[in-house]
Amino acid sequence: MNSIIRILRFTSALKKNYIWIAVLTIVIAAVSQLQPLITKFAIDEITKSIGGSQIDMRLIILLAVGFFLADLVQTLLSNVIGYIGDITSVKIQRIMSERYFSHLLQLSQSYFDSEVSGKIINRMSRGITQIASYMQVLTNNFLQFIFGTVFTLGIVFYFSWQVGLMLLLVYPVFIYLTTRSSPKWQTYQTKINEEQDIASGRFAESINQVKVVKSFLREKSELDIFSRHIDTMVKTTYPQSSHWHRRDVLRRVILNVIFFGIFGYIFIETANGAYTIGTMVLLIQMAIQIRIPIFSISYIVDQTQRAVANSKDFFSVMDLQPEINDNSKSTDLIPKDASITFKDVVFGYGENKVLKGVSFKIEPKSKHALVGESGEGKTTITNLLLRLYELDSGTIQIDGQDISMVTQQSIRRDIAVVFQEPHLFSGTIRENIAYGNADATDEDIIKAAKAANAHDFIRKLNNEYDSEIGERGLKLSGGQKQRIAIARAILKDAPILILDEATSSLDSKSEAAVQDALGKLMKDRTTLIIAHRLSTIQSADTIVTLKNGMIDEIGSPSQLAGSGGIYDQLLKLQDVTNDSNRKKLLKYEISE
Repeated sequence: MNSIIRILRFTSALKKNYIWIAVLTIVIAAVSQLQPLITKFAIDEITKSIGGSQIDMRLIILLAVGFFLADLVQTLLSNVIGYIGDITSVKIQRIMSERYFSHLLQLSQSYFDSEVSGKIINRMSRGITQIASYMQVLTNNFLQFIFGTVFTLGIVFYFSWQVGLMLLLVYPVFIYLTTRSSPKWQTYQTKINEEQDIASGRFAESINQVKVVKSFLREKSELDIFSRHIDTMVKTTYPQSSHWHRRDVLRRVILNVIFFGIFGYIFIETANGAYTIGTMVLLIQMAIQIRIPIFSISYIVDQTQRAVANSKDFFSVMDLQPEINDNSKSTDLIPKDASITFKDVVFGYGENKVLKGVSFKIEPKSKHALVGESGEGKTTITNLLLRLYELDSGTIQIDGQDISMVTQQSIRRDIAVVFQEPHLFSGTIRENIAYGNADATDEDIIKAAKAANAHDFIRKLNNEYDSEIGERGLKLSGGQKQRIAIARAILKDAPILILDEATSSLDSKSEAAVQDALGKLMKDRTTLIIAHRLSTIQSADTIVTLKNGMIDEIGSPSQLAGSGGIYDQLLKLQDVTNDSNRKKLLKYEISE
């Protein structure tokens, strides 16, 4: 019941549509009673001739015209309701899609670290589709069932309270038989949803990493994993469907027996003179008219069960709260010189502490390089600066302002990032560069591309800046993608820059163009560098080496050279060519 209430609350913005549908449904329910009544009066008038009375042909003609008009009005209004229902369904999908996506974007990075993208998308698609479908059932079926039943029973009670009472007692019997199957059905549906989520997640992963799949000849293996979960889902559907249809047969048999008794009573009473032929036909028509919506209870309950089961995962995501929230006291970051201070920063993923009391300061417009083994927390430091995660303890300050006390948007507004993986979007080169500044003009975009050494290769493409680059920029080379990413960062024009291994995967030719572009980008910006290339580290003003989650050394390249520390070891290893020393070199994720 809670899920149904939440669905109604989620779609409350469309209450005007629901009111119109309800009003028109009442009119249709009322008009639909006219045809059986017209039939009754027509039959009673015609049967007068049996007793030798004169038939009022004028009345018969009027009744025939009324029958036609009632059917016409019913047809027209049904289609109007159908149209409003379709529009409402589309609007429901839009509202819920936007709210789901908006909520997802507010969740902290930790949620996305633990979830599979295919599963997230599947929950949205399944939940929204089912909820939209259910709202159509409520408006098109449930309301007609309610109002139609009220009007029909009212007329039946007027002509025969006995038949009306018998028909009224059918409802609790049928509803009881229908709802008894709900818990078991939902248990099956939960299992089906779980398997579908896993299969969808694997499907998305395989498609996103299809090069790896093909390179390692894992097509059959991936298909087997996918098929295994789909097979479990399908096999779970068998007992679910069998359970529902066995119950449905039982419901329908019991209902048919009850209606057999009601029809028998009407025939007997008519034979005994209690009802006229016209009244008998009316009562039978009304009983049949009630029988149809009673059977539709099964469909309504079925759709309700599906809506409840399939909306659980949707609402479970909507109920998640971001781990990082701006509070009422949060203010916008006021940028000054763009100095950065880490003070006694402690952070871990779960119980695994990655940073254990890290402290250092980056002076305005200086370049700091982070060096250390894989897993020492270099990227974690940049993530904490972006406030993608919350600190366990300690503080991070930008221009003396604690970032936990300023809004997340204002922090990220003043930081530009160039990742190891460029993370481009499907669309045009123009759109991807402008991602750094939605208000940028074409002149701004071209200027940024030139500064990133990207303009020349863009001009050689068939559509230049309007060239489609494919999903994740697959139509571009690694160096080209990285230069687009740099142009995006240049266009953002933020005072703080993070370079997260921005040249690690490039060949020497591409690296030269990218390094030149990075040099322009770092100018007059406070820069935090995680680099694979020793030359990049040597260009830094200060080097921070990390070991066992703590600061091992801090100093300029010249100060740390000859110190015997990590950086000094890297310098000594740069010309070594034997395999064992190369492994040592890779240990620190540095290569030259």
